[in-house]
Amino acid sequence: MRVLLTGGYGFIGAWIIRNLLEQGHAVYVFDLKEDPRRLLQILPASEASRAVFVPGNVTDWPALRRAIEEHGITHIIHLAGLQVPACRADPLLGAQVNVLGTLAVLEAARLSRGQVQRVVYASSAAVYGPPDGYPPGPLSEEVILRPSTHYGVFKACNEGNARIYFLDHGLVSIGLRPWTVYGVGRDLGMTSEPTKAIKAALLGRPWHITFGGWTDFQYVDDVAKTFILCLERPYHGAKSYNLRGTVTTLAEFHRTLCQVLPEAERLVTFGSTQIPIAYDLSDDALQRDLGPMPKTPLRRGIEETVAIFRQLHQQGRLDTSDLEAVRSGSDAVAAEP
Repeated sequence: MRVLLTGGYGFIGAWIIRNLLEQGHAVYVFDLKEDPRRLLQILPASEASRAVFVPGNVTDWPALRRAIEEHGITHIIHLAGLQVPACRADPLLGAQVNVLGTLAVLEAARLSRGQVQRVVYASSAAVYGPPDGYPPGPLSEEVILRPSTHYGVFKACNEGNARIYFLDHGLVSIGLRPWTVYGVGRDLGMTSEPTKAIKAALLGRPWHITFGGWTDFQYVDDVAKTFILCLERPYHGAKSYNLRGTVTTLAEFHRTLCQVLPEAERLVTFGSTQIPIAYDLSDDALQRDLGPMPKTPLRRGIEETVAIFRQLHQQGRLDTSDLEAVRSGSDAVAAEP
């Protein structure tokens, strides 16, 4: 495959690049600027340099079209977007990047006249409303979407537009709805706090996770592999799918972290506020249509994250700027959900 990743220098994008390169695929990163710092945390520079940077704005569909033509792109993974705080602060900009940017990707793929065989894009669990608005038990993709943020509304709009591109033009696409994705490189957004807690505990620093209650912890390598498998496996249509990892409480996450890093018992605390997004989401449809998909147990995912952080620390390359930044200013923009 010759894969174009929009927003590919973000957290999930870095892990997708690593997996694609390991599998021998050609990788092109379409992003505003060349910033491989997350990628360099998980790949040597000699390997990371194999991913070709293509400068461009995701809302510029002619630039996307040129990139597709010039590099012979056969598949697209679309990750570029603005997160919840940025969309709340500036809904017009949020819509421009998240909605018009996704339309630009779909239109550029359509204009390739079959050269682009499939688009896999990042939607979000934020398309769902608060958990108390749904019946108990795992929720399928068929329930009513009740997003409570502009970001969630924009993602729901993208899912609808992708479906229409299939109905009107036969463009095959798959949307994936991540929840709390954790692992090395996760440094933006509210649900980055568990990853920051892992890093802080390793360094002997205190950290408070501001939310509590239930969530779905998804290890980033699983999410990256799922995106790639959705590019490769037989599929015809345009549907959005829930992802599911380990659905549990922050208290259980804390207990598991303490088993891996006992010092977390005194260093890491967590809040009590439930994030107002349904957390018990079924991935039965994804497993049926495109599975099986990888699922790393929570403890093993934390152990692997600690091992990489520890190695980076020993090499003097562990970035701690996300721990030192003022939270209100550090979580505004990201290139993944």
